[in-house]
Amino acid sequence: MSHPKFSPGFRFSFLDLIVLVVGAVSVVLLWSVEWWLSLIVCVPFVHFFLFCNIFRVSRMLELTWAGVYITLAGSTIVCGIPGWWPTAIVSVLVAAVIVLLEMRKPYYHGIGWQRINPGLPSLWEKQHSVIKETNR
Repeated sequence: MSHPKFSPGFRFSFLDLIVLVVGAVSVVLLWSVEWWLSLIVCVPFVHFFLFCNIFRVSRMLELTWAGVYITLAGSTIVCGIPGWWPTAIVSVLVAAVIVLLEMRKPYYHGIGWQRINPGLPSLWEKQHSVIKETNR
């Protein structure tokens, strides 16, 4: 059985490039139709990159952000409240809180992990040595 490789910090793959290109093209095309349509697409694409590639946020926190964004954007589309600028601002503030919460975790492995979490390599090794022992 193969074990995951220790690879903390910033990551970027060919699939990430494809997703970002598709997102950027979508934002430009939607901007020509209606500016707020491009905002609906742009905000999640930027957060995808931040959460998955730069700060490596846990799934639950990522889904929490998505729930807040979908609720605000949906409410703005259906009721016009709170509006696009408040939706964008609250989304960014929630993202900042989520990133700070993630950085405080003992297994934080995003950008700057060496300074924030210098004990990560030993924690990783300890965790994976236990996994190796149980799989024997």
